Amino acid sequence: MKYTFRLLLFITLIASIILITKNFWGDWIVGSVSVLFTLSIIFICIVIFLENRHPSHTITWLVVLGGFPLVGFFFYLFFGRNIKKRRLFEKKALLDEKAFLEIEGNQRSYQDKIEHMGNHQQLLFKLAHRLGHSPISFSTKTKVLTDGIETFEHIFQEIKKAKHHIHLEYYIVRDDEVGQGLKNILIEKATEGVEIRFLYDAVGCWKLSKEYIKELSKSGIEMVPFLPVKIPFLNNKINFRNHRKIVVIDGEVGFVGGLNVGDEYLGRDSYFGYWRDTHLLIKGEAVRTLQMIFLQDWYYMTDKKLLPHLYLAPNLEPLEETGGVQLIASGPDNKWDVIKNLFFSMIISAKESIWIASPYFVPDEDILSALKVAALSGIDVRLLVPKRPDKKIVYYASRSYFPELLEAGVKVYEYEKGFLHSKIIIVDYELASIGTANMDMRSFHLNFEVNAFLYRTGSTQKLVDAYINDINHSREIILEQFSKRSLPVKLFESGARLMSPLL
Repeated sequence: MKYTFRLLLFITLIASIILITKNFWGDWIVGSVSVLFTLSIIFICIVIFLENRHPSHTITWLVVLGGFPLVGFFFYLFFGRNIKKRRLFEKKALLDEKAFLEIEGNQRSYQDKIEHMGNHQQLLFKLAHRLGHSPISFSTKTKVLTDGIETFEHIFQEIKKAKHHIHLEYYIVRDDEVGQGLKNILIEKATEGVEIRFLYDAVGCWKLSKEYIKELSKSGIEMVPFLPVKIPFLNNKINFRNHRKIVVIDGEVGFVGGLNVGDEYLGRDSYFGYWRDTHLLIKGEAVRTLQMIFLQDWYYMTDKKLLPHLYLAPNLEPLEETGGVQLIASGPDNKWDVIKNLFFSMIISAKESIWIASPYFVPDEDILSALKVAALSGIDVRLLVPKRPDKKIVYYASRSYFPELLEAGVKVYEYEKGFLHSKIIIVDYELASIGTANMDMRSFHLNFEVNAFLYRTGSTQKLVDAYINDINHSREIILEQFSKRSLPVKLFESGARLMSPLL
């Protein structure tokens, strides 16, 4: 496996030279090119088999390579190699695990409270701790924010209070009215001497103007792109994106959830209309974990290790709050697909209900089977998705799963009030997850994500109430009616689903 990529590049180079010089050497050379590409594809197929991927992933790659040899060849080079992913993030995984284990000693012990949790909650906490190395906190206050107006109002208010530092990490930042508002507040705080670090995803922020970044940088704000891609589509890094949305202020207040920075998140886009999203305001002990996630991402991109005692707020005042809060990071640097496995654990632990909201629903076989078995067992399983698409291939891939879910007894709803972007899962009205991860394969396997897991908190009940309200603004999909969609639509859905492991 060690020399796989070099060999493939060598074959590609030889084939390219032959193609370029075919006018000098004759058209018979094209036959040699075909042989080279055929040998390359056969070699790739052998590599895929030896990697022991999930059968659905293996079949998808074989179909792509067989049906579209040339496109599939290059697509695999840049997006399909698991070994490249391991090499890219092996160091980050080791550093993150070490850092989280080191700060765990600073957290308060809550063994007595953990023992009073339900059995399935204890199991989930233990799994989350083992996979994410993150402690649970019973001294944290949270507040659910249900749209962009409420979210940015709180974020801007808290940023204005900053005294020592502001840390931001976003997938998308736009140079529009909301983006300008954030920029102006940050520049104002920078002139006051507040340290500001801004980590933005290089691909998610492709459209962000250079002037926007320069203006912030000139004010003394450290602007750092996450995994920059110098040559688009010719770099394996393009497939691994930082989908996290994190704000940490003075190590005492944090924000995490589904909202990026842009006007559409405030419902100002005429196509989407009202933008229904969910964010979480966090105060207290659990902010340490959110801070550590940012610090490790920052260290990975800058090689600058910030002093823990300045940014992990060891002197936080204890807060009285019933219920537990646990922040969990997931990404391609972790071999266990952390968020996916925690979602799976939540689903199979359910006794009464499983309520899910996700703008992109492209589950793998494990999650899909767990949901169907839960519904067949009589558990109230609900799936809430947007009615109108923002990414058509993903939208139609999602709809291809509806018939089998509906047949199993899952209730599927389309949100009609505007665009649904919330990423929520609620189990038995007392256990919930809210964050950046969608219920799709990209969030499970490729993106860097972060979610808050809530155990019997006041915010959990707020999520339940908000979900019921969302259902009231939705239309339930009925199997008999849904089955009447046209053959071309069904074919498009099936084609999109076939590509789902690659989405």
